[in-house]
Amino acid sequence: MNLKLMTPLFYRVKSGQTLASVARTFHVPVCLLARENNLNEEIFAGQVLKIPQLCGNEYRVSGGESRTLLCGSPETFLARNGTSALYPTQRVFL
Repeated sequence: MNLKLMTPLFYRVKSGQTLASVARTFHVPVCLLARENNLNEEIFAGQVLKIPQLCGNEYRVSGGESRTLLCGSPETFLARNGTSALYPTQRVFL
């Protein structure tokens, strides 16, 4: 039997949740979740968020690494992570 982990396409925010906590729950970069939902302020209870469906491996950045080294190009890095920022200990998708 093969089991496949499914990520929901949409999620209704519960009381007390923040954008960061929802992003951690679904292993999605905060910037990407915000961009996918056109957010520029904090979320609220009852709000429905679209959860991006990501392909790739999550990775914790070490010092000296670049967007090109991690994803092949700065454009691909931006598309996968929703930000062009890169700093040590950051969690990104490759």
